[in-house]
Formats: sequence, structure tokens, C-alpha cells
Amino acid sequence: MSLARIRTRGVLATAALLAVAASTLGAADAGASTARPAAPQTRQIASSVLGADYKVTLTALRSTGDAYAASVRMQVYTHSGGAWKESDRVTVGDVDGWFWFPLTGSGAVCRFSTAGTEPAPVTVSLLLTPSLGCSAPAHYVVEHGKVHAG
Repeated sequence: MSLARIRTRGVLATAALLAVAASTLGAADAGASTARPAAPQTRQIASSVLGADYKVTLTALRSTGDAYAASVRMQVYTHSGGAWKESDRVTVGDVDGWFWFPLTGSGAVCRFSTAGTEPAPVTVSLLLTPSLGCSAPAHYVVEHGKVHAG
């Protein structure tokens, strides 16, 4: 076999490998464009059960646009059919108005008080940062499974 023929085969083999790699990358890119964005990272930071009627939880939701920001969701559940079912939810403070790391670290919940009465008062104060301390208390009332500003 001549040297020119060996070089031609090598060039053709390299071209074929490049074509396969390009088509594989193109297919991967096409799949990525239709993929759903990942759900935000969450962490439950507090929970309280109020008698047999309500359960109230606070959950930190990490921002998808800013790795340091977070929101806090308060959810109310009612006990029905042997299971807890969400009956309402509100955002505590502003969306992405909290810092993720203080919210998910030690001492994140400065105050979370609830009472098993109807209506049920709920007070929430969370750590802004270790140097700034805690937020002003936010007051809510849970009545018939719905959250109202208190």
C-alpha cells in the first residue's frame, strides 16, 4: 500500500470521527433546549402542628437567578381523610428577599410561634444575617385553613 493511500484513509477516518462527534453534540444540544429547568433547591426550616386541625411549615426556596438569595414559603395543611393536604400558602417577606445561607444554617428561625386556636395566630421572625440579626416579626392568622395578614 502506498503512503498517499494510507494518509487518505487516515484523513477520512478523522473526518468520520469528527462528523460523529458533531452529530452527537448537536443531538445533545437539541435535547437540552427542550429540557425543563431544575426545580429550586428547598429546605424545610420549621414546622408546627396545631392540634388535629392544622400543620404550618416554613420552607426556604433557593433562588434560581441568584445563588445567595432565597424566598420563604409558609404552607398551611389541614388534616383530611387521614392525610395532611395543603390548604393555603403565602410568601413570607419578598420573593428572593432573604439570604440562602443564613436561612438554612444554625439559628435561622428566630421566632416561630403558633397557637392551636381558631383563628390561629402565627408569628415568624427569621435570621437576616449573623451581623444584622433577626427580621421584624411578621404576623399572620390561619382561619378555616386560609392564611391572612395579622
